Amino acid sequence: MSGSSIYNASPLFIPILQPTAPSAVPAGPQHSIARLNDTLDTIRGEFDVLVNEVAVARNQRDDFESKVGSQVNELNIIRQSLYELEAQHGKVRQQYEEELARLRSEVYALRQGGGNVPPSGNSHSTSISGPASGPPSSMSGSGGVPPFNDPYFSSRERDRDRDTRERERNERNDRMERDRERDPRDRERDRIPDSRDPKRMKADRMKPERPDIFSPASMPKLPPPGASSGPPTSSGPGQASSGPGLPLASSHGGPLANHPPPGPASAATSPMMDSHPAANGGAVVPINTPGGGFPDEIDLASLPPEYKREGTDWFIMYNPKVEKAFNINLVHTLMHESVVCCVRFSADGRYLATGCNRTAQIYDVKTGFKTCVLVDEAVGKSGDLYIRSVCFSPDGKYLATGAEDKQIRIWDITRRKIRNIFDGHQQEIYSLDFSADGRLIVSGSGDKTARIWDMVDGTSKVLTINDPDSLNNDAGVTSVAISPNGQFVAAGSLDTVVRIWDVATGMLVERLRGHRDSVYSVAFTPDGKGLVSGSLDKTLKYWDVGALMVNNAKGRKDTNGAGSSNGSLAVAKRDGDKQSQCTMNFMGHKDYVLSVAVSHDGHWVVSGSKDRGVQFWDSKTAVVQAMLQGHKNSVISIDLSPTTNILATGSGDWQARIWSYN
Repeated sequence: MSGSSIYNASPLFIPILQPTAPSAVPAGPQHSIARLNDTLDTIRGEFDVLVNEVAVARNQRDDFESKVGSQVNELNIIRQSLYELEAQHGKVRQQYEEELARLRSEVYALRQGGGNVPPSGNSHSTSISGPASGPPSSMSGSGGVPPFNDPYFSSRERDRDRDTRERERNERNDRMERDRERDPRDRERDRIPDSRDPKRMKADRMKPERPDIFSPASMPKLPPPGASSGPPTSSGPGQASSGPGLPLASSHGGPLANHPPPGPASAATSPMMDSHPAANGGAVVPINTPGGGFPDEIDLASLPPEYKREGTDWFIMYNPKVEKAFNINLVHTLMHESVVCCVRFSADGRYLATGCNRTAQIYDVKTGFKTCVLVDEAVGKSGDLYIRSVCFSPDGKYLATGAEDKQIRIWDITRRKIRNIFDGHQQEIYSLDFSADGRLIVSGSGDKTARIWDMVDGTSKVLTINDPDSLNNDAGVTSVAISPNGQFVAAGSLDTVVRIWDVATGMLVERLRGHRDSVYSVAFTPDGKGLVSGSLDKTLKYWDVGALMVNNAKGRKDTNGAGSSNGSLAVAKRDGDKQSQCTMNFMGHKDYVLSVAVSHDGHWVVSGSKDRGVQFWDSKTAVVQAMLQGHKNSVISIDLSPTTNILATGSGDWQARIWSYN
């Protein structure tokens, strides 16, 4: 019984254990792997959700930071304007106090019956100009006193501020500088025409006894026409945001702001003073100039309709003392992204080239359309690089540009590529001019030299200023021009002298002395017999160089091809003969004359000034015919078309304009 039970149980037990034991062993790991995969999928999904949320949060944070930064920058600008208005108010008050003190001392001296009026208590006092004698205009700045940080403003005026105010202003400038560095976009915004923070000087070029006079500066608002800004002096070191007064561009390019001219003492004793008799407080008496400048008493509102013309944002006043000779109309306004340093027409008059920060532009004169933009991509993007001068080759194929980096670039206009780079100047290039045959190009630089470059072989001839009597030992070349016959190079300089060199020999043949301040622009007349110069002394001068041309031709003929050395000696002997004389003075501008040009027919002399005006002069009589006002800042550069009656102007208001006159 028991045996059968066991026998019967064994076969039942074995089949039950055999199928279940093998299936139970692998069931555990498979279930764990499935659960692990599910868990990983869940974690992965949660991670993706978190990543998306973080990205959204980051975008929101960036947006908030951008908005906050923009608002902080706007507040900084508002705060800075308040600081500077406060400083300007203090300076205006101080100037009035000083002027009143000076007048009281003069009245006291007159009452005492003394023969000499005692000087003001502060010899550096700047007189306060009265109401502008020019016509009212919506473009006029506020009042007759320059803004506090105007680079033309006298450093000596600033030095008279109280020590506490100076210290507080410096601290505020430091804070604002740190705020500005957080957002580089503000640097471009701060260079608007009425900028309250002009570009800073480059400290590595500052001289120990005098700041760098060639550092570029953006153009702030200027006083209205007729308002005097006092004697030209340099900005002091306390003005962190502005370079000192710097040279401005001439019609052929040139420096971009004004420089500190000689003080009263040096002007009074300088051997470069005009030898003509003085009157009206030392002003130069015009020579053969019956009419002179624009009448001071003329007002736009009181002029008869036939002696004025008004546009939407410009006007012209004609001199009622002379017969109206022409009309002027605005043709195009060309907007730029920075100060327009220079304007120049092509030889055929069809195109206009302009230079500003980092770029040169070419416009179609008829349509105003921008046909070309030239920019050197190899130059680093940091900092500024102002194009100070532009000049077309006579055939119109090339455009030469001179810039702050001391290089002259010759551009192939069609290919928009650089053909040549002329390197040799030690300071910025301020002026360029091609010879009539296109073989030579002359350049003027702040390094006290002009250079004549050969377009074919790239060689250069250096024309050096090494006069021992150069005023303040500062004779940077601001403007150059080649005579129409290609024989001479004329150059205006910071030391008040206009120099003329012989192109073939490189010899200095003339020193034209007469200006009382730096010469910023020179231009030959079309016949080559006259040379016009414009200066910071607010005048233009006409120099008769016809005898020089004749004598040079005779000197070359007398050498009989004996070689350049003999010709050089023949020319050099005339250095002190004073054969080229100033025969006319053009007086009428209320501020620095920055650019001059002569019309293609030789009938008109046109000048641009820091007073924001353009004046048309009769080249035969030096009588002003009309005064054009349209720019909201200094007229830095002008040029007249060599073929038609078209005028171009470039200004610190970031505009170039094309005008027609007939």
